[in-house]
Amino acid sequence: MSESALLDAAAPSDRSFPLLLAAFAASGCAALIYEIVWFQMLTMVLGSTAVSLAVLLGTYMGGLGAGSLLLPRLVPARRNPLRAYGLLEIGIGLLGLGILFGLPSIGRIYALNAGRGFAGILARGAVSGLCLLVPTILMGATLPLLSRALETTPRGVARMGLLYGINTAGAVFGSLLAGFYLLRVHDVTVATIAAAAINGGAAAIAFGLASGWARPAAPNPESPSSPGATSGKARTALAAIFLSGFAALGAEEIWTRILSLMLGGTVYTLAIILAVFLAGLGIGSAAASSWIRRRRDPVLALAACQFLLTAAIAYAAFMLFKPLPYWPIGGGSDTAPWVRFLTDLLRTVMAILPPAVFWGASFPLALAAVVPGGRDAGRAVGKVYAFNTAGAILGSIGFNMVLIPTVGTRQAQRILIAASVAAGLLALAPVLKSRPRPEGRVEPPVDRAARKAWPAPLAAAVLFALLVPRVSWELIAYGRRVPSKIGEGRPLYYGEGMNSSVAVTELDDGTRNFHVAGKVEASSDPADMRLERMLGHIPSLLHPEPKSVLVVGCGAGVTAGTFVLYPSVKRIVICEIEPLIPQVVARFFGEQNYDVLDNPKVEIVYDDARHFILTTREKFDIITSDPIHPWIKGSAVLYSEEYFEMCRRHLNPGGVITQWVPFYESTPETVKSEIATFFRVFPGGTIWSNDINGAGYDVVLFGQDGRLDVDVEGLQSRLDRADHEQASYSLREVGFTSAIDVLATYAGRAADLGPWLAGAEINRDRNLRLQYLAGLGLNAWRGSEILDGMLKFRTFPADLFRGPAKEIEALRKALKLES
Repeated sequence: MSESALLDAAAPSDRSFPLLLAAFAASGCAALIYEIVWFQMLTMVLGSTAVSLAVLLGTYMGGLGAGSLLLPRLVPARRNPLRAYGLLEIGIGLLGLGILFGLPSIGRIYALNAGRGFAGILARGAVSGLCLLVPTILMGATLPLLSRALETTPRGVARMGLLYGINTAGAVFGSLLAGFYLLRVHDVTVATIAAAAINGGAAAIAFGLASGWARPAAPNPESPSSPGATSGKARTALAAIFLSGFAALGAEEIWTRILSLMLGGTVYTLAIILAVFLAGLGIGSAAASSWIRRRRDPVLALAACQFLLTAAIAYAAFMLFKPLPYWPIGGGSDTAPWVRFLTDLLRTVMAILPPAVFWGASFPLALAAVVPGGRDAGRAVGKVYAFNTAGAILGSIGFNMVLIPTVGTRQAQRILIAASVAAGLLALAPVLKSRPRPEGRVEPPVDRAARKAWPAPLAAAVLFALLVPRVSWELIAYGRRVPSKIGEGRPLYYGEGMNSSVAVTELDDGTRNFHVAGKVEASSDPADMRLERMLGHIPSLLHPEPKSVLVVGCGAGVTAGTFVLYPSVKRIVICEIEPLIPQVVARFFGEQNYDVLDNPKVEIVYDDARHFILTTREKFDIITSDPIHPWIKGSAVLYSEEYFEMCRRHLNPGGVITQWVPFYESTPETVKSEIATFFRVFPGGTIWSNDINGAGYDVVLFGQDGRLDVDVEGLQSRLDRADHEQASYSLREVGFTSAIDVLATYAGRAADLGPWLAGAEINRDRNLRLQYLAGLGLNAWRGSEILDGMLKFRTFPADLFRGPAKEIEALRKALKLES
C-alpha cells in the first residue's frame, strides 16, 4: 500500500469525518454560550470598566492560547486523540457547571477583599483566573488534539482548517442561541446546563469514533504529497498570523463601538455583530481549506489575504462612516423588532463580512504553512493557534484601552491597515529574500512574480489608509437617528473614550445636549432639567438632614450639583465609568450644575457603579441613580433586585434612594419590570412623575430604609428658610414654586399598584430579563399609555402626607384627586 493510501486509511473515514465535524461544531456552540454567560456573570462581580473587561478577556483568551500550547505537550502523541478530546469536552461541561454554582461564593469573598488601584486589578485577575483559566485551557486544547486524528497531507491539513471553520460556525449558532433564546427566555442556569449538555453530546460522538482510530504515519515534508513548508516559511507564517489576530480583534473592538452607535447598543445588536464576524471567519476558513486541498501554495495565499485585508478594512470604514448610518430605515414604534433585527443584520453583513472572511482564511493557510514541517500535528496546530490568540489579546486590549481613546477610530483603522500589510510582507519574506537557487531548480513563476510585485500592495495600503474617513460627530451624537437629525444642532465637543463615545451639541435655541452611546443622556431642555433636579431635590427634601450622597453616573452633573445647595450635605461621591464625562462633558453644563466638579464636597470615583457599591464599605444617607437607558447592554445590572439590595445595605438608618425610569423608547412590560423589581426591595416605595403636560416622559422611583412620612407644612417651612434659599431658587428654575408643586408629582406607590404590576418580570442577576425586554422596545414611544395605565390605580395616600387640612386639600387638588 502506498504512503498516501496508508495515511488515508488511518485517518477518520469520509463517513465518520462528518460526525467529527458535528462534534466540533457543537463544541464551538457550547464555548460561545459559556463565554457570554461567564462574561455576564463576572462583570456583575468585577464591573464592566475597560480595565475589568481587559482582565476578563485577557484571562479568557490567554487560557485558550495556553491550552493550545501546553496540553499537546502534556498529552503524548501516542494517546488516542478522539478519546482525549472527549474527556476535554466532559471536563469543560463539569467546570461550566462548577462556575455557575461557585461564582456567588467567590463574588462574596472578592467583595470583602477587593482593593483599589493596582491591588484591585490583581484581585480581579485572581477571580478571573480562578474561574476561567482551567476551562479555557481545556477549550484551547481541543483543536490541537483533534488535529492528531488527521494526516498531515494537504487533504488532512485542509480538514484541520475545516474543523476550525465548523467550530466557528457552531460559535455563530451559539451566540445567536444565547442572545435570542436561552438568556432572553430563560436564564444563566438554563443556558449553562444547555451548554454542558452540548459538551456531553460532543464527547459521546468522540468516544463513539475513538475505537476506529489508528495513529497516522508522519509524511516526509519533502514528498510531493506534502505542502512541505520550510522552517523559514513556518516562522514568518507564525509572525503573520500573530499580526492577523492583532488586527482582527482590534477591528472587532472598533466595529462593535461604531455599529452599536449606528444600530443601538442592545443585547441583540451585539449578538448580531458577533454572529456576523464569526460567520465571516467560518466562511473564510472553509474557502481556504478548499485551496489547501488543491495543493496550492498556502504561504502566498496567506500573504494575499493580508494584502486584500488592507482594501477590505478601508471598505468597512467607508461603509460604517459614510453610507450605512444615513440609510433612511424606519424606526418608528410600528416597526416590528424582528424587522429591525433583519435590517441590522443586513447592514452588519455589508460592512464587516468581507474583511472577516479574509481573517478567517488566514488561520487555515497559516496551518498549512506550519503543520507539515512538524513531527506532531497537535503541537504545530497549537503553536499557530497560540500565536493567533496572543495577537488577538494584544489587539483587543490595545485598541480598546489605548488606541481608540488616544488616537480615535480613524487612526486606529489606519493601524489595522498597517498591521495587515506588515503581516503580508512577513508571510512573503522567505520568497522576497534573495538567495541562490540550487542547480537544476527553477524559481517558480509565482515566486518570481511576488518578488517583483510586492511594492504594489504596499503602495495600495498607503492609499487605502489615507482614504479612511473620520467618524462624524452626528453618528456619535445621534446614533441610529442620524438620518432624521441632519442639520440639527452644532457640535461643541465629541470624543471617543475608553468606555464610551460622547458628544456635546447645542441647538439653535441654546439648548445643550449631552450624548452618549448615540443618544441624548442629559440636556438643558426644561423637561430634562426638571428630571435631573428631581433626582436630587426629592431625596434631599424627603430626608430630614442628609449628610452624605452617592450619585451613580455623572451625566451633565446637574443632579450632583443639586446636592451642593443643601447645607447639611457634607460629602458627595460621584461614580462614573467614563472619564471623559466629568473631565470634559460636565464642564459644558457648569451653569446648570453649579460647577459641582469644583466643589470641595465632591469626590469623583472612576468605576463601574455596581462594582463600587459591591466593594465599598461606606454608607450614605442618599443614593441617587441615573444610569443609561436600560436597552443599552450592560445597564440592566443597575436595575436588578440584587443591585437594589446592595444599595439598601449601603444606606444609613433612615437613608433614601431615587432611581430614574424612562417611559420614552420603552414598553409597558419594560417599565413594569423596572418598577416591580424596585418595589421588591423597597415595598414602601413611591413614584414621582416628570410628565410633559400630562404626557408620560419619565419618573423618579423613591425608596427608603423605613416608612415615608411627609410633613407638607414642614417641607414648605424648610424651603422658606434662609439656608435653603439656593435650593428654592433651583426648584423655581424648573417650575416648582412651592412644596406642593413638588409633591404634586406624586404618581403612585407600591401598595396601590399591585394590580397594574401583576405578572411583571422581576429583573434578577441570573436572568437580566430587563435588557431583553428593553431591547425589544428600542423604538417604542408609548409614554402616555404607560403613565395613564399607572395613574388609574393612584389614590390619595392620607397616611403618607400629613399637615393642616388646608395644605392637604391644596395638595389633593394639585393631584386632581377627589376627596
